[in-house]
Amino acid sequence: QVQLVESGGGLVQAGGSLRLSCAASGRSFSTYNMGWFRQAPGKEREFVAAINWTGGSTLYKDSVKGRFTISRDNDKNTVYLQMSSLIPEDAAVYSCAAASRGITRLPRSYDYWGQGTQVTVSS
Repeated sequence: QVQLVESGGGLVQAGGSLRLSCAASGRSFSTYNMGWFRQAPGKEREFVAAINWTGGSTLYKDSVKGRFTISRDNDKNTVYLQMSSLIPEDAAVYSCAAASRGITRLPRSYDYWGQGTQVTVSS
């Protein structure tokens, strides 16, 4: 069992930055591949970024490439999402998730989910 708790969301102006954190507890965090997803009101959950268990491989949604960076610190059992140049379309509830299988964009491949943190971007 892995418990995930996100933090770092908030209100930011367009063009601004935020860093989200996802703290994990429970079974060995360093063996899990991690992902960030987001869901805006009335929309489907969508993949944002993922990182493999070593931190050596990453995936990104095309629209966030060059603006968002996913990273992890296995000593701190934490995964991060640094978000820059935010636009109103980035506003959503952001959730982290842990996958025991390979790094993936597919929500159904993730075993554990956090509750999410709200990101609001004002224009």
